[in-house]
Amino acid sequence: MNRSEFIAGRLREVYLDGRWIANTNYKEKLSATTWQQATQKVGELNSIALLTYHINYYLRGLLQVLGGGALEIKDKYSFDMPPVNEDKDWQALTAEFFSNAEKFVAAVAQLPDQKMDEHFVDPKYGTWYRNLEAVVEHSYYHLGQISLIKKMLTSRLH
Repeated sequence: MNRSEFIAGRLREVYLDGRWIANTNYKEKLSATTWQQATQKVGELNSIALLTYHINYYLRGLLQVLGGGALEIKDKYSFDMPPVNEDKDWQALTAEFFSNAEKFVAAVAQLPDQKMDEHFVDPKYGTWYRNLEAVVEHSYYHLGQISLIKKMLTSRLH
């Protein structure tokens, strides 16, 4: 297995079907979350919907780069989520997230292994491998937040 396939496997685990590191994944966690839970704030924490939007924002931007486009995403816009006011808004957000996750995993798996040692867009960002590993870490970080927020919300009901 080359590094592209390895990273794609780690991405698939965190987004779609893994249980090894976190004992859950985004698809499992978000599919079992209602739009009311997704938009409910717990103190000063971000909502589950906002964290979902945030990760999807980066997936969209990275898919653009993987498709040969420019890197146009900016951290300052990564939390500019349109309102989620009803179930159809939440379903649309999660459907786009899962679709982008599938596309992202597939695109990463197809990268030639030598690409992993090349600069990602600009030398200041380091290599493709470093950036893709950072995507995995960033994704697990926010999955942990989502899991804790969900526990806090469900414990309030009991």
